[in-house]
Amino acid sequence: MATTALIEITPLASEKLEKVLAEEGQEGSLLRVMVTPGPNGGFQYMLGVEKEAGENDFVIDTESVQVLVDAESAPLIEGAQIDYVDGLMRSGFVISNPNL
Repeated sequence: MATTALIEITPLASEKLEKVLAEEGQEGSLLRVMVTPGPNGGFQYMLGVEKEAGENDFVIDTESVQVLVDAESAPLIEGAQIDYVDGLMRSGFVISNPNL
């Protein structure tokens, strides 16, 4: 397990993640971010909740939650940013990744 600044989590995204975990009764849990091959080529992101980090996980500390990235996803997501957009047309988490 390594602690790193592999990806950036904006303050608003961090706040929203904490709120979602609390609403789900998962306070203190960690957010898992994975990059997987997409069905038509390219990649897609998967988000999940874990109780603890694995041996080969990278741990990203944010203002309010910890984010886990597995070793296989790390090179694909390095330099990415997770933000939360709250707009008229859509609201939700947005991952901006210069690598993909």
